[in-house]
Amino acid sequence: MDNDKAWDFAIGIVQLDGLKPSDGFLELVEREKRGEITGEDIRKILYEKYKATP
Repeated sequence: MDNDKAWDFAIGIVQLDGLKPSDGFLELVEREKRGEITGEDIRKILYEKYKATP
């Protein structure tokens, strides 16, 4: 399975659970598909956005 299909599959699984990925997340995925960022970049961006602050 190529990277584009893997992302589409993962997003589809989430949607089957009745959830909708945020527009911001979907934009990160599109950027990764175009080769502008890596999967590791997505992980770092999301970690910074959602990390708990004391």
